[in-house]
Amino acid sequence: MAEAVRKKKERLSLRFPFVQKGVRYGEVDVPFFLTVLALLVMGIIMMFSASYAWAIAEGYDGTYYAVEQIKTGVIGLVLMYVLSVVDYRIYRTPLIAIGSYVIPVILLILVLVAGKSVKGAQRWLVIGSFNFQPSELMKIGIVIFFAYLIEMNYDRMGKFRTGIMPYLLALGIVAGLLMLEPHLSCTILIGLIGITLIWVGGAKVKHFLILILLGIGAIIGIVLFLSIYEGYGYIQTRIESWLDPFSDSQGGTWQTCQSLIAIGSGGLFGLGLGESRQKFLYLPETKNDFVFSIVCEELGFVGALTVVLLFAFLVFRGFRIATQAQDKFGMLLAVGFTMHIGLQAFINIAVVSNLFPNTGISLPFFSYGGTALILQLAEMGIVMNISRTRYKAAYTESRRKKISANAEA
Repeated sequence: MAEAVRKKKERLSLRFPFVQKGVRYGEVDVPFFLTVLALLVMGIIMMFSASYAWAIAEGYDGTYYAVEQIKTGVIGLVLMYVLSVVDYRIYRTPLIAIGSYVIPVILLILVLVAGKSVKGAQRWLVIGSFNFQPSELMKIGIVIFFAYLIEMNYDRMGKFRTGIMPYLLALGIVAGLLMLEPHLSCTILIGLIGITLIWVGGAKVKHFLILILLGIGAIIGIVLFLSIYEGYGYIQTRIESWLDPFSDSQGGTWQTCQSLIAIGSGGLFGLGLGESRQKFLYLPETKNDFVFSIVCEELGFVGALTVVLLFAFLVFRGFRIATQAQDKFGMLLAVGFTMHIGLQAFINIAVVSNLFPNTGISLPFFSYGGTALILQLAEMGIVMNISRTRYKAAYTESRRKKISANAEA
């Protein structure tokens, strides 16, 4: 009887080594975790500095936005930890994988019907005192959904009809709903994430190039249409501001001008933490899209470069985790979530430095926004779980050899 129980426990330990009490099947990628933590801490400090004056001007205590960000940051860290120990393969189940796409699509439709409009953009759903952007959920949903589809149809990714068209259709639905809000920056970001996953998933080069050309053509067509369509003139204004940022420094290009002044004022080492001048109601959206401008002003080129290098290292470690994933699904999840953070950071920094037109996109871990921060940390938790399972195969093999040796003895 005792022998039978022992053998049953051994079989369970081989099959489910990561759920056995006291068993550690692998540590998270420590450099990746520390980088996330460094970005989060630095982001909260800089957002506090950037938001202080605006919080007082809006009738709040100067620490209001920082305290709110810390609260959501704590929730995000707890969720990140939970997801780092939950086996990522649970998202492979059809209900979760398909639901991760369908539910945000339904919410995006609800936004157009009963959403909250801010500055001409209808992007928020309000539930009591809680409001959020469904587009943030779609950033996660598109990664899980595409990872699931690509793994299920990996052998057919080489055909245009099965390797490109279904994903193009899914992206088209999302893009159409987002542009009706309108939300151009999120449309571009999700499109780039989707295209990256299609490429990594095994699409042929010629099919991928066709997809790129279709995407570029669609973006140009949408921008040209919306720039002349009544109610979407802001796109044309932003393009003009980008081409000549000082053409209307007291009007349409005010924000871009003030951002460039903040960046230029920082010099090599900056004016010092908390010493920004532009945050005193000169530069709008300092706590959101233009927090990086304050980073440049207060910490200078050295501080700005530090932030850029932290994001670059996060992307490097994320891709490293992806290359060591146990299966295609884990690899695609790691690539997708890493690309989300990396691309969004790149686009934001390009916008505030006027490399790209102003698209209204936030800087991950830095910009104020509870839902976005929580979901970004959740993504990092999933990537950390993928990094933990890198060790499971080796652990299982060592357990199998040990059990075999005991049986022979």
